[in-house]
Amino acid sequence: MGSQWLSLAGGFGSGLCGGFLSGMFGIGGGIILIPMLALLLGLDQHKAQGVTLAALILPNGLPAVLHFRSRGIPIHWPVVGLLTLGFLPAVWGGARLAARIPDGPLRTVFGVVLILMALRTWFQAPAADRPSGPPPTFRSALVPALAIGAIGGLASGLLGIGGGIIIIPLLGWTLHLNQHEAQAACLAFMLAPIGLPGVIVYASHQGGLPWAILGGVAVGFMAGAYLGARASTRIRGRHLRKAFAVLLGCVALMMLI
Repeated sequence: MGSQWLSLAGGFGSGLCGGFLSGMFGIGGGIILIPMLALLLGLDQHKAQGVTLAALILPNGLPAVLHFRSRGIPIHWPVVGLLTLGFLPAVWGGARLAARIPDGPLRTVFGVVLILMALRTWFQAPAADRPSGPPPTFRSALVPALAIGAIGGLASGLLGIGGGIIIIPLLGWTLHLNQHEAQAACLAFMLAPIGLPGVIVYASHQGGLPWAILGGVAVGFMAGAYLGARASTRIRGRHLRKAFAVLLGCVALMMLI
């Protein structure tokens, strides 16, 4: 019984940290959840990725989305729907591919991807901070949003991340959403159970998931996401990107070392 409470508390702490970063940066939270679950709670890489994807099935980011809306940041629903359509088949394929890769190489891939994302985020052009142009329509967003969703889904299934570290900058580059709009769209897109295909693959290959840890992660994530969204709306977009780049670099080094 004591170990169950310990698992629940550890999961809650991990979820709180991951949720705060999700609300702050609009990401899925996997970049901090996976290292914490793997290094602090002793889960192997595959199980940590499976727990992360499973926790994100629930609409844990809803408090953060509602806060963005209350601050006047629009949610572009045509973009959100298209991201979901592109994401779902790709996350299943990525999870099946990950199940065939040994734990060590998968951890190395995860760290290298984070380093590349950190460099790209740090040197991203400041134009993404400008006010966005006309809202994207279903027609104008059709091809780019589907492609972005597919890329994010592949990364999510393969590496266990929410996909936001890839989706958010691509939304700025292709659809010209500013930083806060891209974050709000990504959080709204993650309200649907987009990771379910990946979770099914992970659970079937591992004989289930640690449910006590998973429950703690889900509850902690919801509280953290709301607190992170409140903090995000008080910070300028370019400062958010710089802080995000530093975070990615630190987590990547921790995973590689």
